[in-house]
Amino acid sequence: MTVTPAPGPVTGACPGAHGGPTPVPVTAYLDHAATTPLSPAARDAFVDELTRTGNPSSLHAAGRAARRTVEEARESVAAALGARPSEVVFTAGGTEADNLAVKGLFWGRRTTDPRRRRIVVSAVEHHAVLDPAFWMAEHAGAEIVLLPVDAEGRVDLAALRAEIAERADEIALISVMWANNEVGTLQPVPEVVQLARPHGIPVHSDAVQAVGQVPVDFAAIGLDAMTVSGHKLGGPVGVGALVARRDAPLTPVLHGGGQERGVRSGTLDAPAIRAFGVAVTEAVAHRAERAAHLAALRDELVAGVRERVPDAVLSGPEPGAHDDVDRLPGNAHFTFPGAEGDSLLYLLDSAGVQASTGSACQAGVPQPSHVLLAMGVPEADARGALRFSLGVTSTRDDVARLLDALPRAVERARAAGLASSPARTRVTSRPGGAA
Repeated sequence: MTVTPAPGPVTGACPGAHGGPTPVPVTAYLDHAATTPLSPAARDAFVDELTRTGNPSSLHAAGRAARRTVEEARESVAAALGARPSEVVFTAGGTEADNLAVKGLFWGRRTTDPRRRRIVVSAVEHHAVLDPAFWMAEHAGAEIVLLPVDAEGRVDLAALRAEIAERADEIALISVMWANNEVGTLQPVPEVVQLARPHGIPVHSDAVQAVGQVPVDFAAIGLDAMTVSGHKLGGPVGVGALVARRDAPLTPVLHGGGQERGVRSGTLDAPAIRAFGVAVTEAVAHRAERAAHLAALRDELVAGVRERVPDAVLSGPEPGAHDDVDRLPGNAHFTFPGAEGDSLLYLLDSAGVQASTGSACQAGVPQPSHVLLAMGVPEADARGALRFSLGVTSTRDDVARLLDALPRAVERARAAGLASSPARTRVTSRPGGAA
């Protein structure tokens, strides 16, 4: 899930080639789901810790100081997420945490009970969950079960109930994300846990997009493992955590120094971890007011897109009074029939609007979003998708800039599509996706 950070809205000037000011273009940054700016408090903590030297595993004074920094951050993360400090395992980001959850839980369960071969995941999971699951199928004898979703991207609980009723003794783990990274749909994670718990099946949830936007409480939900990432909520890139119950059967994926109670070896990045702790605390403490701000901007954006491009189709649940259980407040995902998402992306970018297609490119072949296809969106329409994701630094000016540029971009993208009509290659391999 590591994505190169992009700036928020920027204005100002910098020295030109001859010493004079060169204008910095004003941009509307609407890709906060990919990465969001480092918060000032997290930045200050990060920079301050960078001035200190010490390996948290060393026993001398500098090492003990670094260890103290790490443990204080661990306590902060745990308090913000409703967990015990001993349940927080620091990682290098969300992708590593997801890999540790999927591979670690599978190997842990399989070791004690060889019948446990099935990995149950929703069809709309992030690559960081889907790819490890399919890797386990190719290399470790796992059997993958993809849970279907409805037209809004919500997992089919009836399908999960049937799978558990028929094959409970063979299921190693279930992984269902808290919030979808593309269309913003919130999943019924509490219900998933309730279905799995009587059968002793561990449940993991990728909560990377959820923390700071909707209420997240690890203990209250009853999860066995949960993924969090720093750069999605105002922390630095390259740090995250797997929150995991002490009794979760996790087999290590990385081996070495035995850090993080032997579950995740590797020297701990004290500056990044300190900043991560600050960012998580800040994001959760201010969640309610920030969510209200994001929802108001999103509703303005959705209404404006529908007015200017009447045939645009909003993906996921309709925004409304039940955002905490339906969709992320900062997400607006549309398909634009007749337009290629990549064309729209570049046209908007040239107009100073930064967004995301939500699609992937594998082996040079553009593919429609696996999330949209799982939701039943026709492939041709799925190719014309754009995700607009808002963050703490987003403003009404950002929304206005998008709405000003969008109609012309859609018109030009549709015209380009009609003119070129390129042959398409349909790919029917396993699901793919974007950050």
